[in-house]
Amino acid sequence: MSTGTSVPKPRLSGMDVSDSALLATLLTEAPIGFAFIGGDLRFRRVNETLAGLHGNKAGDYTGRLPSQVWPGDLGASAESAARRALTANEPVLEDDRAVAAAGEVRHWSFSWFPSHDPDGAITGVVLIAADITERRASEEALRRSEERYRSLVQAGAQVVWVTTPTGKIAEDSPEWRAITGQTVDEYLGTGWLDAIHPEDRERVEHEWLDCVDTGKVFEGRYRVRTKSGSYRHYDVRAVPIERDGKIVEWVGASSDVTGQREAEEMRGRLTEQLSAAALRTVRLQQATSMLAEAITVEQVVEVISEVGRSAIGAERSAVAMLDPERLRLRTINPAGLPDSPGFVGSDVPLDVPSVMTAAILTRRPLLLESPEALRKQFEAEANVDTFLQYTDERAWVGLPLLASGAPLGALRFSFTRPRRVADEERVFLEALAGQCALALERASMFEREHTTAETLQRSLLPDRLPTVPGIILEASYLPVTRNMEIGGDWYDAFRLPDGKLAVAAGDVMGKGLTAAAGMGRVRNALRALALTDPRPAAVLAGLDRLFIATELEEQVTTVAYLVLDPASGEGMAGSAGHLPLLLLSVDGQPRLDKAVAGTPLGWASPRQQYAFRLPPGDTAVLYSDGLVENRRRGLDAGLDELLAVAAEAPATAVEDPALLLSYLVDRMLTGYEQDDDVTVLVVHSPRREPGVAARPVAATTAARKGKA
Repeated sequence: MSTGTSVPKPRLSGMDVSDSALLATLLTEAPIGFAFIGGDLRFRRVNETLAGLHGNKAGDYTGRLPSQVWPGDLGASAESAARRALTANEPVLEDDRAVAAAGEVRHWSFSWFPSHDPDGAITGVVLIAADITERRASEEALRRSEERYRSLVQAGAQVVWVTTPTGKIAEDSPEWRAITGQTVDEYLGTGWLDAIHPEDRERVEHEWLDCVDTGKVFEGRYRVRTKSGSYRHYDVRAVPIERDGKIVEWVGASSDVTGQREAEEMRGRLTEQLSAAALRTVRLQQATSMLAEAITVEQVVEVISEVGRSAIGAERSAVAMLDPERLRLRTINPAGLPDSPGFVGSDVPLDVPSVMTAAILTRRPLLLESPEALRKQFEAEANVDTFLQYTDERAWVGLPLLASGAPLGALRFSFTRPRRVADEERVFLEALAGQCALALERASMFEREHTTAETLQRSLLPDRLPTVPGIILEASYLPVTRNMEIGGDWYDAFRLPDGKLAVAAGDVMGKGLTAAAGMGRVRNALRALALTDPRPAAVLAGLDRLFIATELEEQVTTVAYLVLDPASGEGMAGSAGHLPLLLLSVDGQPRLDKAVAGTPLGWASPRQQYAFRLPPGDTAVLYSDGLVENRRRGLDAGLDELLAVAAEAPATAVEDPALLLSYLVDRMLTGYEQDDDVTVLVVHSPRREPGVAARPVAATTAARKGKA
């Protein structure tokens, strides 16, 4: 681009001694590039900084055109700029040009100034070049920092706002307007105060103006009216931004702390109202902790029953879940209900009067301290006297279970003596019901996901193993029960068209539906590949291609696969990062297969296969890491222990796959808490009498799921 001609005109002719010294200094010492280009566009003088732009010497430039010393576009652009400076008699500035040299790209600013002799005639062009790479890097870092800040603000729950030095809103805040429903005009200036709760406004305005006057950091908490008319609590902090000792603006951030404030208010009420019942408060905290650890509905019910007994002395405790489609309450633990002819039962329609249905329909606690209170509550709807005649219950508490304001179920506590529930106990019971509702909602969601994942996983495991002459197969899948998480362990065995037997075991790392679904894809793909080309190297290579195309990079998956001729016991095997096979024989010590395990699926490595032999009397065991590894036992120690346990196996177990499987699982898990799924597949070649052909063994080939 071009600028005006107000820039001083450089002169090179008629220089005195000091001018020459200055020029010499520029040419040798200046950190910027400097050159003089004649009217013929050829370099006359060049300093070392500019010459080093492309690794040249200053002498390489003299008498040459820029296009002759600089590559491509840079040389052509330089000649064009110099020509324009000569023609227009005006400086030409190029603020940013990327220059590649010595494998590095740097940014330069080029300026061409027409040079004049004492009479004003143009003698050439002076080129000044400055390396602005560091400046560009700083600008880019600043830009990225600003982008990150904006992204953080947009992604967070904070409302950021800016005011003038006098404390008036000067810039729009879409986040604020989205919450309050104010227009821009309503928000600017002091209009934001109109959205503050009337009880907080005067205080907030006074504190804010005081900070504006004194320059102190503003910190406060107030309620803001939302566009729906409700109020939410906000923590606010604003700081002054100073420049040259003066405040130029205020920047503030408002954080929604409604949930925190409500929790604080609830804790405050509990502390105040339960001050005379410290033990009950401790029990509530214990119940909250226990409910937080309960991951199944049954475990939640157990906790509630224990808390009802220990904290308020309830003889019976019952928890019911609402079936919104059938409009019924289903009691989770019917044993917590009385066995009385006049009682409505454990599966109750909402329109049938009972302590729990009344609590859930009114969404309020129902406290009945005596049989008289029960009669008064239900005398027009139920035969209360018949119920009282056959039950020992004399006081009742019904509590609705609400999750996000919606009914989830109900709690029922009963006592064998009349009992009045004090105010502090009522607060305790309401808090307990709130914690129970959260725990039940979480447990129900977990059980649904677990059931779905377990159903998927079990459906992907074979219902029965094939009947193979000369081979006995036995398998077990033992899911972890502590946290009910479903993993990606699997096994498979199937006949190939040529009569050989294909056996595989694998592990998709992770838990839940993702792992179970990934296991299904790998197992199905292995079958398809094996039917096309059963060689282990070919099957594993095919799985690699599938894995790279369909699975996540962080999804670690291992597979052990072997093909066996049942008649001869000869075969081939291969592994993609799976644990080594356990090999047993009646006449020798157990050992782990020493073949190289290879890398997990999807990792770039040529797949190998090796000869495998299972002579009569020998057994091969494929297994998942849940058998040998847990929180207290590392993998190496687990493999050593597996060998030791196998070495102690009775001879009858070594020759009976079912006994061997149960023996290994029982011994390896005894004394440890199972924290992962356990999959075991036993392949046994029974000893044969001379001259007797192998016969199919069908009785022991059923795959056992869920037990060992």
